[in-house]
Amino acid sequence: MIKAQSIKAISGKVVNQNNEPMMGSALLLSVRDSVIIKQHDFLEGEFQLSNINQKEVLMKLTSVEFADMFLHISYEGKENVNLGSVIISEKNNQLNEVVIKSQAPLLKYAANGTISVNVANTLLATSNSVNELLGRVPNVVVSEGQVSVLGKGEAIIYLNGILINYERFAAIPVSQIASIEVVANPSSKYDAEGKAVINIITKKNIENGIMGSATQQITVSKFAGTSTNTLFDFNYTKGRFSFVTNYGLQLGKGRELLFTTRTRPNPDEYMRSELTTDWKRQFNNYSNFGFGLQYTFSPKSYLSLAYSGNIEDLGGVVASRNLITDNTSSSFYATDIAKNDVLLNQFVNLNYNLITDKKGSSLFLAGQYSDFNGNINDFIEENGVVNNLNTLKYLKNIVGSTTDIITVQADLSKKINEKNKLDAGAKFSYANINSATDFLTSENKEAGFEPDEELSSDFSYEEKIKAVYFSYGRTFSEKLDISIGARGEWTRYNLATTARGNQQFEKSYNNFFPNLLLNFTISDHLKGHFSYVSRITRPRYQALNPYVIYQDPFTTIEGNPNLLPEKVHAFEIGAMFKKFDFKLGYTYKIDAISGAALRGDKPNSYVLRSLNLEKEDSFFASASRSISNKWWNSVNTLSMSVTKVTDNFYEYETGPVKPQIYLYSNNTFTIPNLFKIQLLAWYLGEKSYGLRSDNDRSVVTLGIEKNFFKDALKLNFTANDIFNTFNVSGNYDVGQTEIYYHRTYTMNYFRLVAAYSFGNSKKTTYKKTEIEQSENNRAR
Repeated sequence: MIKAQSIKAISGKVVNQNNEPMMGSALLLSVRDSVIIKQHDFLEGEFQLSNINQKEVLMKLTSVEFADMFLHISYEGKENVNLGSVIISEKNNQLNEVVIKSQAPLLKYAANGTISVNVANTLLATSNSVNELLGRVPNVVVSEGQVSVLGKGEAIIYLNGILINYERFAAIPVSQIASIEVVANPSSKYDAEGKAVINIITKKNIENGIMGSATQQITVSKFAGTSTNTLFDFNYTKGRFSFVTNYGLQLGKGRELLFTTRTRPNPDEYMRSELTTDWKRQFNNYSNFGFGLQYTFSPKSYLSLAYSGNIEDLGGVVASRNLITDNTSSSFYATDIAKNDVLLNQFVNLNYNLITDKKGSSLFLAGQYSDFNGNINDFIEENGVVNNLNTLKYLKNIVGSTTDIITVQADLSKKINEKNKLDAGAKFSYANINSATDFLTSENKEAGFEPDEELSSDFSYEEKIKAVYFSYGRTFSEKLDISIGARGEWTRYNLATTARGNQQFEKSYNNFFPNLLLNFTISDHLKGHFSYVSRITRPRYQALNPYVIYQDPFTTIEGNPNLLPEKVHAFEIGAMFKKFDFKLGYTYKIDAISGAALRGDKPNSYVLRSLNLEKEDSFFASASRSISNKWWNSVNTLSMSVTKVTDNFYEYETGPVKPQIYLYSNNTFTIPNLFKIQLLAWYLGEKSYGLRSDNDRSVVTLGIEKNFFKDALKLNFTANDIFNTFNVSGNYDVGQTEIYYHRTYTMNYFRLVAAYSFGNSKKTTYKKTEIEQSENNRAR
């Protein structure tokens, strides 16, 4: 066997001319295009980078305390290269200096199918929220509160490698995000919840002293009105102690408009409902806040404590207009819901990280307590006209809900040697959810309100999940490495509700999730991978709760306590050729979670409810190409998918299966010493998948950005959805009813962003690490 001739690991120690250890970062860059391959932050001079597998690399040693140093390192017979003591100078002297491109690539492709999207200094960084930001990331689709990866399905969100819940995700300041990783083939170390993983990576500040930033956004929309978003971040570090805090406040207006028609064409039971629902939201106080403390014992261990929370104080009006005609009557209902909803979410997180040996093995211990408290106090006024007779009704909807989640986790990563690595871990989570929904009705609000037992209900849910996992990776040669793993999860829950009579459910089930990832290198320009991943999607707690969300007398949204978890098996094969990335995959879902408007108890009533479909088969193929030079960065993606959904329970009418096309292009043009012009466009074509059809939608966004005062002040002006072509619409037939829907969001707007950075920092070591489990993700 011929021994591979490549560098496996590089180590060394950075010192000044007095032989004192320094703090900074060691970066490995590709000789071909200067893309970052590896990075290691060091506190006391020593650094070690492993699993390099390159014949030659560029090393960049950087810190604000010394001038950047560049070293060109080639394979010279030793796989493990020890540079010894590297003496840096505080003067502007650099060895073997090379020119690094002025723009970092917008997109990087990994051999295992993961893509990394640069956010900082791009059009993505002007997003008002993380939700909006993800909608601009290639291969990611955000629709109706769900984040999905094309060809894979719904994704779970991680922050710096740790799973977070939806509320924490929504509270992350976009200004602090450096990049987004889209992990299409997650290993067993990731929670089995979700078919793909999106990892949000925040900016690293390795400086000592004070750093902060203040950002003001103003968004103007003809459709929704004006809103503002104010963000403040502050970091302080001295020695081994670090403190970070942030606060964000969103005020103003938002809007969402839904038009739905439901038609029963059978002459014997003809009915047609034309329903328009207009959410005119008033953000009284949408704020997020938090602080974190960390003490670094040594370069190998630290302890951190974090507290964060967010408040959603929502006002405004939900206006519903429903025209119903059938064989015997014509009726019109105007329902106005004055919203008074307050939600408070709080999280406390404690974790400990330890590097256990010189090879880089690590131990991570973490625990978290999450608390969700919601209060609804809505007033509903309902005016009806039935066969020319007027009716008037008033309702009060009072809801109190609490969700408490406790999670503990331990992860061990053992690097056996340069070719073998073992990861293992365990997790336990406990969730307790309680809610009480009361409806009070009156035909004359001055005469008082009476309880409506049919609409009111109580709900309680208790769940325990135990999980263990392992993942073993082995490098056979510089051309082949393999990773195999498995995750076992044991779930037990109790559910009780008074909706539709007293109901109680108790269930336990076990799941086993194997996965396999194979990476292979054919040549310097051609690399490939093959993966198999099995996952699960448990229903969100709200989807299980059969309490009533009232829209009008004939339209409600209700949970489904009989909802089952969705199980997924996904296969993918991919290749990277130069700057092209190709993927081909197949996904099979059992008990696929979907939703539909089903006929209710009353003749003309409908209930919007989550449900399980029998199965789903999906094939996809994609090709991507990146372009990067001094004045132009561009990412371009073309994908095609074919999906077929099968069900034999809910009386869906089957239709054709047609492929869906996805196009994406993100471009940044830099005019040196002047400004940047940013252009983003994507198109998601029509989709027909057996039981439903979705119409196409697209967005074109244009922005211009300029920096002032040595980059301390940044101004950006953005025009989003210029042609006003983004909406979510489609149709399906179920239970002898033809349903069409058209939903419009606040996407067509102009936004001005001003961001100012300040401070006198020199170096910091705080790493905001937190643990949140998929149970939190389902608390919405």
